[in-house]
Amino acid sequence: MTTVTEREESVRPKSGRPLVPRRPITPRAALRKSVLYAALIVLALVVILPLLWILLTSFKTDGDAIRNPYAAIPDPFSFDAYTALSSGQQPLFRWFLNSLAAASLQTVIILVTASLAAYALARLEFAGKRVVFGLIVATLLVPPVIFLIPNYLIVQNLGWLDTIWAIAIPGAASAFGVFFLRQFFIGLPAEIEEAARIDGAGDFRIFLQIVIPLARPALATLAVLSFLANWNDFLWPVYVLLSPENLTLQPGLSQLQGAYSSHFAIVMAGAVIASVPVLILFFFAQRQIVESVATSGVKG
Repeated sequence: MTTVTEREESVRPKSGRPLVPRRPITPRAALRKSVLYAALIVLALVVILPLLWILLTSFKTDGDAIRNPYAAIPDPFSFDAYTALSSGQQPLFRWFLNSLAAASLQTVIILVTASLAAYALARLEFAGKRVVFGLIVATLLVPPVIFLIPNYLIVQNLGWLDTIWAIAIPGAASAFGVFFLRQFFIGLPAEIEEAARIDGAGDFRIFLQIVIPLARPALATLAVLSFLANWNDFLWPVYVLLSPENLTLQPGLSQLQGAYSSHFAIVMAGAVIASVPVLILFFFAQRQIVESVATSGVKG
């Protein structure tokens, strides 16, 4: 006949820790959890349903998209929109590559410049550091459209009109990136850097071999935000890109919609293609993004 102690040992987990009895769920806690899950489901539907509608509309014919715009199932199911985009009448693949190159180049430049500036503002001591940081943060309060004409004149004088440099370089000075990474660097334990400095490491070596590996979640988050901002930019490319073949994807897709008629299925197919790189990027970076949100804080 087993004793009470033997029964407790039989249900004890392999780790050796005693099982913690679960507290009974009160009706108030159950109601709160149900309301929370219901709100999350509603928010998920708000995000998913428009994406699903775009995807389904891309598989419709123009007639079906006009007759039944809210129908869930295409009737008939057609690949005509994707066939039209790949037929060569519109340089969609060229637009795609232009957007990918510009967004990638700008993202790399932002990560390099913002991380260097943020580390200097977070860890190094120099005259006027607070003033410099205040001016950088102040630029976040200025509407970006104000810089449209000055940036255009600079790009024009440099001879960068209708080139990838006009899309990638002007937005590479990211005040938000400097602010975001500075706050993350301040939250890192300074003892690790002090120990490396005692061992003879210089500031630049500490930055490359210690700070950057620890800041991978923040860098991944900034990379996704920077790539997405350039990828979705519409106004600036319209001003500086003059040739149809040199357009990026967003202004290029606007040409799929005519002045008197709209091919809704083709427009939605282009939107689906435009969303693929962003979804892939977020899929691979989501773990780093969640870790960045969980570990970072606004300090200093």
